[in-house]
Amino acid sequence: MTPLVSVIVVSYQTRELILTALATLRTACPDEPYEVIVVDNASTDGSAAAVATAFPEARVVRLARNVGFGRAVNVGAALARGDWLLLLNPDTEPVGNVIGELLAATRAHPGHGVYAGRTLGADGHDDGNSVFGPPSLWTLTCFALGLSTLFPRSRLFNREALPWLDRSTPVRVPAASGCLLLIRRSLFAQLGGFTPDYFMYSEDLDLCLRATALGARPVLVPRARVLHVGGAASTSVGKRVMLLRGQVTFLRLRWSRPRAGLGRALLRLGIAVRALGSRLTGRAGYWREVWRQRAVWLAGWPPAAELAPVEIEPGASGGTPASGGIRQPA
Repeated sequence: MTPLVSVIVVSYQTRELILTALATLRTACPDEPYEVIVVDNASTDGSAAAVATAFPEARVVRLARNVGFGRAVNVGAALARGDWLLLLNPDTEPVGNVIGELLAATRAHPGHGVYAGRTLGADGHDDGNSVFGPPSLWTLTCFALGLSTLFPRSRLFNREALPWLDRSTPVRVPAASGCLLLIRRSLFAQLGGFTPDYFMYSEDLDLCLRATALGARPVLVPRARVLHVGGAASTSVGKRVMLLRGQVTFLRLRWSRPRAGLGRALLRLGIAVRALGSRLTGRAGYWREVWRQRAVWLAGWPPAAELAPVEIEPGASGGTPASGGIRQPA
């Protein structure tokens, strides 16, 4: 049986999290035929072997080294057979039949091409991170001056976060997180997949904007929800540095050189303001470390032309050959 959906999960050092995510998915989504493709980014914690043992129906692809999120998804998408690709983070737990809800949305609201779910925090409320707007010189100015932090609910000063959006009803959105994202496989192929320049962060923004340019209309599906277990670690210096590298890469690829230069200057000013505020108040010390690493994030991620090819470990693609790793209806 050909699956309707190919669920692609990129794993890196997430053994216990991904086992929970896939077990919850199996329990929550019994009615739709789907396949699971796990692309492991050279984890050293036994993630790939654990998944292969616990979920023999899944196809597990082991990469020789960590190539980041987007390039790993591209590997999984090349193996997919479903009409739809569902990107799912390994640090999530589906709430209800997330696949069924997303497929229902494709039937009720056809033609969008991209369907976003909602990510919930530990308290069960929408964490506001599953959909967002693109950056502009105005939004970066608001960041630089601290206005987006001082007025997080402001439609004027925090436009990227879409704080005014009613997330309880289906609504078109500019862009959506790859944490829980359904995209038609033919559209993903037409786009050439994720832009390989991104190691982590902003690749989903880039994909959604390119899809929109081709006529897609990304839409939020309120009933498709996951608990984002790993979403709480937002004060990590490493994560913030990677976020900034992703943002700078987006500016480099999608903005003119003068505009991108101004955008980087505004990002630099915003981090400087936060580092100074941290020094004066003695709080949020991570901003000072992010500032110290400014040479790293201001450079963005290396251009795709400088990256080594993706290598798959020999014999590292699992899954039952006859079924292709399809999860059959219960």
